[in-house]
Amino acid sequence: MTQPTPLRFGLYTCFAPGGPLGTAWHHPGNLDFNYLDLDHQTKLAKALEAAKFDLIFWADFSGVHDTYQSSYNVAVRDAVAFPLGDPLVLTAALAGATENLGLAFSANMTQQNPYNFARRVATLDHLTKGRISWNIVTSYQPSAWRNAGFDDMEGHSTRYVRAQEYVDVVRKLLVESWEDKAVVRDVERKVYADPALVHPIEHEGTYYRVPGIGLSEPSPQRMPVTLQAGSSGDGRNFSARNAEAMFIGTDSPDGAAKMISDMTRRLEENGRSRSDMLFLQYFNVVLASTEEEAKRKNEELDEQLISEGNIAFTSSSMGTDLSQIDIDKPFADFKTESMQGILKGFIESAPDKSWTFRDMVRKLGSDRVVGTPEQIADELEKWRDVGGVDGINLNGQDVQNTYDFLEHAVPVLQERGLMQREYRSGTLRDKLFRR
Repeated sequence: MTQPTPLRFGLYTCFAPGGPLGTAWHHPGNLDFNYLDLDHQTKLAKALEAAKFDLIFWADFSGVHDTYQSSYNVAVRDAVAFPLGDPLVLTAALAGATENLGLAFSANMTQQNPYNFARRVATLDHLTKGRISWNIVTSYQPSAWRNAGFDDMEGHSTRYVRAQEYVDVVRKLLVESWEDKAVVRDVERKVYADPALVHPIEHEGTYYRVPGIGLSEPSPQRMPVTLQAGSSGDGRNFSARNAEAMFIGTDSPDGAAKMISDMTRRLEENGRSRSDMLFLQYFNVVLASTEEEAKRKNEELDEQLISEGNIAFTSSSMGTDLSQIDIDKPFADFKTESMQGILKGFIESAPDKSWTFRDMVRKLGSDRVVGTPEQIADELEKWRDVGGVDGINLNGQDVQNTYDFLEHAVPVLQERGLMQREYRSGTLRDKLFRR
């Protein structure tokens, strides 16, 4: 009998004081972790690698969450995914401290020109020996767009059109500009690369004009493993064309199965198949040696849910100032240019259209799996066998709880065949798409 494929595991975090989103920076489980201390970041990365995690994933924002009260005050005061370090710099810093762990960073097209970004990506792929992954972000924050020189944030659909061209340019520079045998390193002839095998991409598009050749020679993966998290119609179509892995945030294994079925149809419409994409379920975990202790830890986290900081984050995510409306008002007919997929998911989970804005604030951080290592393993098995997910993007809620997961849950998961015991050789793409 063929053994089921182990789940892939990523750690979901943020290069910010609070670490994983949804937990306050001053939570006791975060106090001993200094996000700007490279020793702390290295220790975490090495611990993940020792546990055989596939990757560490940094969510990122290129603007301040300043929609609430039309001000950045709450975001700054409460450290709402702010301040932020650059995850690409952290990726480079951790390259030499790890050998197998995938390093997945978020970056959006407002941050820099695709020509410069392609060189950074190729350099990181070389330095990590092919272990990087790019989460393609379109950015729903008006402040991010304005600070990048735009008059205002573009509309939801337009952002995905721009993102498609951005990805096309990056792919041309990294994959098409240099042929496989272009780098010859012929010492006798004193020829490093054959000019006949290096080509200008001659891109002339709606948003970008890039006539020349790529600055970097081919890296181990050429194109990094591409990730995407958009769950709106536009986001799903974009993922079906471009992503190799998709982060999903469904409410149940049955919901995951429906999402994957829909995405399989979209993949096939784009000439791809189900095997071309991994689906990684976002997963909040609160772990303890006993069920009672896990529940106590969970109750402590619940006390933070309706904080002003969480309301500010939700305001930014929804593109509306929740200080100006009744947050106990149902939002079934609410329209937004921000995170449409998340809103759609909340509405669908309450078919009687009873969800309120307060429910949304609370639910953004309360969907957790709470229990012992054995109970966590039971739940993960359902997501694999019933939901059909390929992996888990784990939010440990706080850094200490993440270490507890590595120490206590990982051995149980490996014993059950839910998690790998050893890494495969090769690049991150080779490791993730194991057969």
